[in-house]
Amino acid sequence: MKKLFGMITCAALIAGAASAQELKGWKLAWQEEFNYTGLPDTSKWGYEVGHIRNQEQQYYTRARPENVRVENGNLVIRGLKETYPNAAYRPGSERWNEADSIAHYTSASINTLNKYAVKYGRIEVRAKLPAGAGIWPAIWMMGINRSHVGWPHCGEIDIMEFIGKEPQNIHGTIHYAKGNGHASSGSKISSDALHKGYHIYAIEWDEEKIDIYFDSTRYHRFTLDVADNANGNAFRKPFYLLLNLALGGGWPGPVDGNALPQEFLVDYVRVYEAVK
Repeated sequence: MKKLFGMITCAALIAGAASAQELKGWKLAWQEEFNYTGLPDTSKWGYEVGHIRNQEQQYYTRARPENVRVENGNLVIRGLKETYPNAAYRPGSERWNEADSIAHYTSASINTLNKYAVKYGRIEVRAKLPAGAGIWPAIWMMGINRSHVGWPHCGEIDIMEFIGKEPQNIHGTIHYAKGNGHASSGSKISSDALHKGYHIYAIEWDEEKIDIYFDSTRYHRFTLDVADNANGNAFRKPFYLLLNLALGGGWPGPVDGNALPQEFLVDYVRVYEAVK
């Protein structure tokens, strides 16, 4: 789950809510507008449950309205400070996700695994970020073959990551396998207005490259050939989408419990195909 380039996107790509049909050169292929009320649409979204990765402190819950819901035209992912039972607890275990019987924070992570996947296109998310020490919201993608080949061989595309200790920075990163290890390519971009309103986080991905955008600014380019290896290229295969709000872990550091609750708001997710 980091070289700045010029602005190259079309005029319709603005921070406000544009019509899903207005991007020149692109055709809408899939969308989630969150224009209903209740839990996320199960035909589009599934859940991660428990302590999943990075020694993060939150416990991801399944279909729990306190942590995830759709209302007022937004997906709301809510991070809470509370006591919650850890279903993976094993007395005496030294594994980080099994050692404690309770979690002190909860949140949600939803994804389209086995429901929707995409290879190439423009993936665009309009969202408003939470704030506070230890906060780690993300919009990202992984290869659908993750369960077979593992990470990083499946590839990872981080469209947006934010950590609370860097309140003005957005990170976009590509992760991939290199030899027997892991490599990454990414950059960051700064803005004084990250928490004051909604912004567009996007990638444009084709057979040669992945460009990462904040609003109308392209701030990183990754050339796919860099990730070629004996098993092929992870970024020439389908990926699924993930939206989550993590709390704590090695990168963002400790959580400020006094800053909670915090909400990660997602206005829409749209996937476009290039017009031939």
